[in-house]
Amino acid sequence: MTEGTERGRAFAAVVVGGGGAGLFAAMELARADAGPVAIVSKLHPIRSHTGAAMGGIAAALGNTAPDSCEWHMFDTVKGGAYLADQDAAEVMCKEAPDVVIDLEHLGLPFDRLPDGRIAQRQYGGHTAGFGAAPVPRSCYAADRTGHMILHTLYQQCLRHDVEFFDEFQVVDLLIDDGRCRGVVAVELRTADLHVFAARAVVLATGGYGRIYDLTTNAVAATGDGPGLAFRAGIPLQDMEFFQFHPTGVPGQGILISEAARGMGGHLRNGRGERFMERYAPTLRELAPRDVVARAIHAEIAAGRGMGGDGGDDHVELHLTHLDPDELRRKLPDLVDHARTYLGIDASARPIPVLPRAHYAMGGIPTDVDGRVRAGTAGFVDGLYAAGECACVSVHGANRLGTNSLLDILVFGRRAGRHAAGYVAGCPAAVSRPGDALRAGAALNRLLRRGRTGARPPVAIRRDMQRWMGRHAGVSRNAGDLAALGDKLAGLAEEYADAVVHDRGKVFNQELLETTELGNMLDVARAVARAAAARTESRGSHFRSDHPETDDERWLRHTLVAKRPDGLEVDHLPVSVTRFPAGERTF
Repeated sequence: MTEGTERGRAFAAVVVGGGGAGLFAAMELARADAGPVAIVSKLHPIRSHTGAAMGGIAAALGNTAPDSCEWHMFDTVKGGAYLADQDAAEVMCKEAPDVVIDLEHLGLPFDRLPDGRIAQRQYGGHTAGFGAAPVPRSCYAADRTGHMILHTLYQQCLRHDVEFFDEFQVVDLLIDDGRCRGVVAVELRTADLHVFAARAVVLATGGYGRIYDLTTNAVAATGDGPGLAFRAGIPLQDMEFFQFHPTGVPGQGILISEAARGMGGHLRNGRGERFMERYAPTLRELAPRDVVARAIHAEIAAGRGMGGDGGDDHVELHLTHLDPDELRRKLPDLVDHARTYLGIDASARPIPVLPRAHYAMGGIPTDVDGRVRAGTAGFVDGLYAAGECACVSVHGANRLGTNSLLDILVFGRRAGRHAAGYVAGCPAAVSRPGDALRAGAALNRLLRRGRTGARPPVAIRRDMQRWMGRHAGVSRNAGDLAALGDKLAGLAEEYADAVVHDRGKVFNQELLETTELGNMLDVARAVARAAAARTESRGSHFRSDHPETDDERWLRHTLVAKRPDGLEVDHLPVSVTRFPAGERTF
């Protein structure tokens, strides 16, 4: 790598990331016969974080109750505190039934009704007609829906001759004169640099929950795509909005699926009260996640939690009133996780839960075809993004459960289709001398010898995660966010002097984790800067010093760009087509 093995390959399109969005994009490119297609991923695609998604895919099929795409769109917009771009939300909700049927035809084994139609169950925030009672809208495969998506799409990519480069970490985007023409990656097995020239690049690297100390995200969720884009001068959108899932397990990154509440699970506080009736009298436990997470936070803060060792640190999720056989059949992984990690039989004892960092609503700004925006106007030609690393924006300030898998499928498919059309009109991709020079120099700095005073990267990482958890969590305020911004700036300066002590070239895990840390620090700083700028509360972004929603000033998107003299904040208007902003009651 550093002393100079540089290898080049040319493709019609390169997809960075092998999760649901990346696999669907690659499959569409291959199905369109766009030319050679490669997926470059730092881990094997089947290990991608999409596999952790349990609950299902939202689609208004109406198989178990009357439903419509219009209702789904309204729920998405209202659930997102009216910050979602409504043209994008309409595209997603209208295409949801078709993408589910497409997956079914590709071989995904959905659960079935007795008559053979796809089964559906309830999820938070999904209602039957403009905020009425909950409606079953989630199409599922037990509680392993994401796992089944990965296997289905991976098999289809193999069938269509997509070429896989597993355990390659992308470290640089090749962008010249507003056009992306490839990526540079480190092969983890050898530490060699590889240049992947491409007529189009699709970023599908997933989320960045690992910027927090306690998160449901996999260790690979380090914001690699947003970090790459940010350093290339592309602003990141709506970074202040990070979702905290209401039902994480105390002290661990284990998630108790919202499907449990969809089956009728109840939340109770230390007094035995079903407290969600106070916060969302109609939907109760099936209110949007930001509402439920804040309610749990408020109950614990008021001393109504139930914690061991004298600490009011959690509430309880009760499933004991549900049929044990149905619980085991529909949520087998949940039952297994409760038994394995907590020693609890979920059908006999309640499960302790509290909010955990879970999902990024913000990311790389795109249009509905996945094209990456260069800022307030224009696009980066040949560069696409889809999935959790992207911000379309369909989730606004808060994502509804089961809209995440829908997002990666609808917009992964659309990005692949648009990219296939784009590459048809482009000349063949070629690498150029010096393409890997910048990336090689950066990696050499990490591996240079003779620096003894710098703190280990792992210590910088732990500080970042701890500070993000304390000061950019469920509740925020100006003082905490200012302190967080200063702390992260200081950690970024320390990172500039960071040293990788492992000099080996074979699977140098320390080198990988240090490059990931650079991405996480950039992303964390964007989150802190955007959160400090937005002086209101909206969706997942709750400011205790500005508790009200201010549509007049803040019904707009935030853009944070990395400039030589610091971080710059700008704004984009929200697309409002059908539903004017209103009060969120549940």
